[in-house]
Amino acid sequence: MTNKYLIFLGCAIPYRVASFEISSRKILSKLGVELVEMPEFNCCGLPFDPVSHETMLILAAKNLAMAEQQGLNILTLCPGCAGTLKKVNKILKEDKKQREQINSHLKRVSLEFKGTVEVKHLLQLLREDVGIDKIKESVTRPLTELKVAEHNGCHILRPKKYIGFDDPEDPQTLKMLIEATGATCLDYIGETECCGAPSVGVSDKVALQLAREKLNHVKMVDAQALITICPFCHIMYDTNELRIEKTFNEVYGIPILHYPQLLGLAMGMTPEELAFGELRVNPQKITKQFDIKEQNKP
Repeated sequence: MTNKYLIFLGCAIPYRVASFEISSRKILSKLGVELVEMPEFNCCGLPFDPVSHETMLILAAKNLAMAEQQGLNILTLCPGCAGTLKKVNKILKEDKKQREQINSHLKRVSLEFKGTVEVKHLLQLLREDVGIDKIKESVTRPLTELKVAEHNGCHILRPKKYIGFDDPEDPQTLKMLIEATGATCLDYIGETECCGAPSVGVSDKVALQLAREKLNHVKMVDAQALITICPFCHIMYDTNELRIEKTFNEVYGIPILHYPQLLGLAMGMTPEELAFGELRVNPQKITKQFDIKEQNKP
């Protein structure tokens, strides 16, 4: 059976992490998930919450109401977007008074929140809708010689009362999905620690130190790559690894891959198809293992 979802890209992915979108679309197409473009979506609302909680509710509710008009559930690639839309969806479904208040604003643009759709992040969809068995069946190039580490990030499973599909203190979904490709997922110290990205606006130094500690722990277990599922975590590591090496006199050489890029390789896709050329840390040590030809960035 084909799954059909409205894809909610959010603000950052189309402009800063296109490789995540490209690789996600590739693997989902092969797995029988049909993506429908979401018309005229706006920001999920998360950045507005500290300034105006009501504005956040309105923005999120507007996206949900548009999805209801389409009669389709929402798929997100960004954990922040997923968490915000899930939270607002639950709040407005359960709180009639607040729902009526938000709908009074949505009425101005001929929309109404009714609570008839659900929101899933890519990670949840792959586990619940596609399933581990089908993912294993899709693998034509098992990555059995590859040993990697995973980084879930903070928002993907927190807060549990709104997300609810895995244990944020001992997450297993991403590990299961990695191992479905044939690769080994290594345990390491501080797996659930923050990448540091939320600290950038306060202290660049603190943010880099947090990322450095994570990379040190990943290096300690000899992981050949770090696998992410969040665009902001990916940016934090992939963009800053070379900077951290220079600042702290470290040497890592650890490629940072989106999970869909890892799965795409296992499905037999080429690095070009999966936008490996967008990665800042050279991934050739990965592709060479499996005799995968790669076109380097100039």
